[in-house]
Amino acid sequence: MTKKAGKEQSDLLYESILTLKDLEECKEFFQDLCTVAELRAMEQRFEVALLLSDGMIYNDILERTGASSATISRVNRALHYGANGYQQVLPRAKELRRQYEEEDA
Repeated sequence: MTKKAGKEQSDLLYESILTLKDLEECKEFFQDLCTVAELRAMEQRFEVALLLSDGMIYNDILERTGASSATISRVNRALHYGANGYQQVLPRAKELRRQYEEEDA
């Protein structure tokens, strides 16, 4: 596969994800695309990112999530030196989390 073909394939994947219409479609797509272990790993990394951005310390995150210190460190590096994907999504995720908490109250 050429570099251009690889870029087109990855762009096609990301553009296709953007066509998902709702939460159920998103869940179904990712369940088909990923293994259970891959989904759990992504969910865990995202939870770690939320907790780090909330100011929680490594040991508390490790205890709460079961994530390894290597995973926590990797997520922390991405938060500070990554492509800014977490910075774009985390404020939105925190707003969703707040809405969920209000619904549960």
